[in-house]
Amino acid sequence: MNRFFDIPSDLQHDWLGLIGLHLREALLPVLGGLLLALPLAQLCVRLRWLYPPVLWVTTVLYAIPSLAFFVVLIDYTGQTELTVMIPLTVYTLVVLVPAIVDGVRSVPQETLAAATAMGLGPVRRYLQVQLPIAVPAIIAGLRVATVSSISLVSVGMLIGNQGALGNLLHDAQIYNRPELAWNSVITTAVLAVLVDAALVLVRLLLTPWMPSAAGRRRAAQTAPVLEGAAR
Repeated sequence: MNRFFDIPSDLQHDWLGLIGLHLREALLPVLGGLLLALPLAQLCVRLRWLYPPVLWVTTVLYAIPSLAFFVVLIDYTGQTELTVMIPLTVYTLVVLVPAIVDGVRSVPQETLAAATAMGLGPVRRYLQVQLPIAVPAIIAGLRVATVSSISLVSVGMLIGNQGALGNLLHDAQIYNRPELAWNSVITTAVLAVLVDAALVLVRLLLTPWMPSAAGRRRAAQTAPVLEGAAR
């Protein structure tokens, strides 16, 4: 067990330090992608003709292999965290933009009309009405983007990035220590599960008005009984 957590000195960090750097390189791109996706998605909602080309561009960018993206950027940003985080930020857009657009479009027109009648302008209506109602869809997109980002950070070890748990895979081969590979895989998987659970908790806190899974099951079980009584 000691060898499992015995990190080679060439990585310049202990196990907890690698976890912190891995999370930073994974979560900052998701945050950056969200900040880009929010105004971009609103433009797509207001200008419907813009949505297909935006979706096409983000899909094409997502199709670029991460390693190729890193190689292109390394001449400009070097072997730094930016070389890893810029592609990950771009990749999140293919998930976040459609999630936000679908969530905002799901807001009933009656709700928007009521907000307009209360004197809310387009910006306040977007921030105070549309986004809160779209939170479940946005969180769903964030969960996918975050888990994907946590996984893809490990690819950064191929360009010599020192901040990722993926470097343990490289050192496992160099030092003939398979336990380092297990450490990388298990820790990355656990991080993804924990962060995903945290996002679910955030969704529950932000949307207390949404029925729980148990409530939905009870409603589904009660519906046939109510229909029979109505007949």
